[in-house]
Amino acid sequence: MRRRFIAGNWKMFKDRQGAIELAIALRQSLADVKDVDIAVCPPAVFLSDVAQVLRGSNIGVGAQNVHWADEGPFTGELSPGMILTTGAQYAIIGHSERRQYFGETDEWVNRRLRKALERGLKPIVCVGESLSERDSGKTTEVVGRQTRKALDGVTSTEILNVTLAYEPVWAIGTGRTATPEQAREVHKFIRGLVAEIYGPDTAAALRILYGGSVKADNIKALMAEPELDGALVGGASLKADEFTRIVKYQS
Repeated sequence: MRRRFIAGNWKMFKDRQGAIELAIALRQSLADVKDVDIAVCPPAVFLSDVAQVLRGSNIGVGAQNVHWADEGPFTGELSPGMILTTGAQYAIIGHSERRQYFGETDEWVNRRLRKALERGLKPIVCVGESLSERDSGKTTEVVGRQTRKALDGVTSTEILNVTLAYEPVWAIGTGRTATPEQAREVHKFIRGLVAEIYGPDTAAALRILYGGSVKADNIKALMAEPELDGALVGGASLKADEFTRIVKYQS
C-alpha cells in the first residue's frame, strides 16, 4: 500500500511574516497526523525560515524549482546544495507554470531531476496537458512524452525517490478540477508507462499525486480513486485550516 503524500505549493505568495505564521499554524494543526507524508514549498527566500519553524516536525519543506548545476552564472536559480543548506528536502520540478511562463522544456526538467537525485533531494516532477491538448485528444501523447523525457537516464534505484504529479494545466488556478475518473485514467496511463520502463513492481510502488484546484471539498472524491496517491495543492495550501482539512480528510 502506497503511503499518501500531500504537498502544498505556496507559489509566489506570502511575505516573511505570513510564511512563518502559516508554518507555525500547520505545525500545530497537523502534529497528530501519522499516516500521511506532508510537505510545504514556500517561496525560495523563505525556505530557511519555514524549515526552521518545521524542524523536528512531521512536515517536510521543499523548493519550487532546482537548477541542474552545482554552481555557476545562472542568475535567479537555486542549486541543489543551496536548497539543502536551508533544511529543505524536496524540490518541485517542471510545474506547468514554469513550462508556460518561463519556457521550461522537457530537457530542462530531465536535467533538473537528475541533478536533484544526484544531490539527494526528493523531486516532485509535474506533467500535464493544456486545455487545447485535451480537447484535441492529445492527453496521453503529451503526458507520455513529458513522462518519458523527464525520466530519461533515471535508474531503477533512483526512480524510487521520485514522486510524479499529474497536473492538467487547464485545472490549475482556474477552479476547474479533473473529475476523479479523468484523473484516474491519466494516473493509470502514467503508471503503465513506468511499468514499461522499470517493471510492474516499481510502478506499483511509485507515488503519483494529483494537482489542479484541489480543495477540501473535493479531496475525498479524488482520493477515493486508488490510482491517486495524494495531492499537490496550490491556492488551498495558503490557508492553514483548508490545508489541514485536505491532509486530514476522512476516506
